[in-house]
Amino acid sequence: MASAQEKKTNSQWRLTPGYLREGGSDLESTIILLGRFLADRSSEGPLPEKSLFAEDGQFEWGHELPLEKVINSPEDWEFLLQHPHLFRHVLFIIEPWEHVGINNINEKVRASKNVAFIAQKIADCDSILLPVWHTGTLELNSVIPVLSASMAVILEGGNASVHDPSQWTHPNCSREDMLALVEKLLLSRSPQCAPVIMICVSHQLAAECHVRLLQRAVQDVLNTEALVGDEEGEALISLKTICEKIQSVGETLKIAKRDGRIVAQGWNDANFAVVLNEDKEIGERHLLPYKTPNAKSLLIPIELLEAHKVMADEHEGVIDRMILEHGRDIAISMFHYDEVNEEAILFANWAYIALHNAIVPHRYIIAGSHLSWLLQLPYSVEILASTEANGELLTECSCTCINYKDFETKKIRRSFTCQFHPELLGDLREIGQRPEPSYAELKQSDGIRLLVRLLYEGMQD
Repeated sequence: MASAQEKKTNSQWRLTPGYLREGGSDLESTIILLGRFLADRSSEGPLPEKSLFAEDGQFEWGHELPLEKVINSPEDWEFLLQHPHLFRHVLFIIEPWEHVGINNINEKVRASKNVAFIAQKIADCDSILLPVWHTGTLELNSVIPVLSASMAVILEGGNASVHDPSQWTHPNCSREDMLALVEKLLLSRSPQCAPVIMICVSHQLAAECHVRLLQRAVQDVLNTEALVGDEEGEALISLKTICEKIQSVGETLKIAKRDGRIVAQGWNDANFAVVLNEDKEIGERHLLPYKTPNAKSLLIPIELLEAHKVMADEHEGVIDRMILEHGRDIAISMFHYDEVNEEAILFANWAYIALHNAIVPHRYIIAGSHLSWLLQLPYSVEILASTEANGELLTECSCTCINYKDFETKKIRRSFTCQFHPELLGDLREIGQRPEPSYAELKQSDGIRLLVRLLYEGMQD
């Protein structure tokens, strides 16, 4: 039973999407307005000029419109389920932590407010906040279908390290809880489902989950004795052959830093996917298109490098296109201490492609078996960008594109992850603590343009 306060809060929720204009908001108008924002850097905003701050100058979740939609309890979630038109026309923003870090003027930065402001200001797109650090991940079998039915899902950053479970100190949401949520989201990108954009620590959670999902896939296949309809055993032999290869490479692959230190050995190492970066990255950095390294200079098996080169050549990179459009490097805000290991993502990409290709000839058999969940795995994961400062490469894997290929139509759907914070302006402050940015100011920010580009692309797949 909801409390009186919860009933009051729910009654304040707008039941018609949209805040800045008459007639409401929907997917089609949102995509058009996102596209208008990206068209140039000088045009005026097409929406009515109206402050998103409250009359008292605040811009806080749950305080007043347009930030009233916050899931604070299971009762709030039940209220949302009773109004499906609400979650079908919003961004869902998930917070794994109450802030993404502390900036250089000692402010805790709740960057989720920036995402909500950007979406509302540019496209009059509402947001719903799910602060899982407070509520827990609720019942995932209920949560994931709702998230997937929204326009897009944004997983924000946080201040804990993915490779250190002891840092996940919120009692309602452990590291394992977050990993379970991200795994489910990685398996949810089916046709007509929302794209997912994962920022900072969520980018790192995704990397860890790629490895965990591949380990689970390998064990499920190797533990299978027979498949219904596979009379000759050909499907199972094919799957087991590739899974044995994935397991062999995963168990022997080493993770090396730029100074030659080996920081992890094999996919069972806690630091295989994510590790402490050589240097802290806080402030503005340049984003460069990722270049697959030379096989002669690294410990990475050549088949992993070649698989990434071939896959990247098949798909147009979002970062490459933006740099081509701008004629210069992209400036973004970094705010982190850990990094995703380049080798782990190159491995995950190779393994996903190999597994997908092994499934294709036998997909009808697999679709009717207990291994059918393998059909939901990504097809590939491409490293899109690296960061540099003062001419030095700092984070090799700064942004990834997770590709899903439909087995029948061959169409590609995408989700994205980024180590940096595209929703933060150069001052690294949350909106509400800094002055309200104008449409024109947002148009000049490379990071915000990149975030809008990822939404624009992903929502149309």
